[in-house]
Amino acid sequence: MSSAISTFRHVRGFDVARPLSIVTMLLIMLPLVLLPLASIFIFGTSKGLGSFWAALTAPEAIFAMQLSLFTSFWATVFNVVFGLFAAYVLSRYDFFGRTAVIVTISLPTAIPTAVAGFALLLLWGPYGVLGRLLAPQGIQLMFTATAIILANIFVTFPLAFGVIKPVFDTMSRSLEEASATIGATRWQTFWHVTLPSLRGAIVTGALLTFARAVGEFGSTILVSGNLAMRTQTAPLYIFAKFNEGQVEAANAVAIVLALFSFVIFSVLFFARDWLDTE
Repeated sequence: MSSAISTFRHVRGFDVARPLSIVTMLLIMLPLVLLPLASIFIFGTSKGLGSFWAALTAPEAIFAMQLSLFTSFWATVFNVVFGLFAAYVLSRYDFFGRTAVIVTISLPTAIPTAVAGFALLLLWGPYGVLGRLLAPQGIQLMFTATAIILANIFVTFPLAFGVIKPVFDTMSRSLEEASATIGATRWQTFWHVTLPSLRGAIVTGALLTFARAVGEFGSTILVSGNLAMRTQTAPLYIFAKFNEGQVEAANAVAIVLALFSFVIFSVLFFARDWLDTE
């Protein structure tokens, strides 16, 4: 009783810790996050919206953004499907080496993206372990859009899996068992019972994967060749234009990517809550 009264007295009236904590948090965020993001928009609109729009609608800029969306989409599709399948297998079956498989799937998170790109070159490049076998057949994977998709798949490999598997682990199997007792096949149970329970996790994993893939730089610059109007994604376009001294062109695409990330993460939180309440 005395501890309850003490706690009540502690929070009565004006709590000075509340505004101090909020202001301290915002002051720390100001130079690290808020001001860098604001500087992109301030510089991008300093010469007027007409200059910004001209830089944004340049053919090279449009191609780079379209290529980023295209390659990120297919990397997301693959990783969500694989993540769903791997999460199901690793949650439902216990086998020798299971932990090692989980660690291996999660490994790309800790590997520097430049190392990932270099590893893909050593495997699929013209003189790589598998690339040299494809070269005589006229098949070239590196320095193409396919190489960018492979790099995005590698870098974002664990994201969808990492979101979906915990839901599988905590999911009650009573509904699946009830479905089996009334004669449903394993596929029917998965499609009508298990999968609807994973909607929130699938959407979250897909959005995280897509957002990460759109902004990928380190691995794609190695495997794509950074060729304008061919294999230059939006992050590579920003890098190339900045090195050329065309800061306005780089900044225009940077603004779009920043807004795109904001929209994705806004949808991530709102859509996840909506799907979980369905």
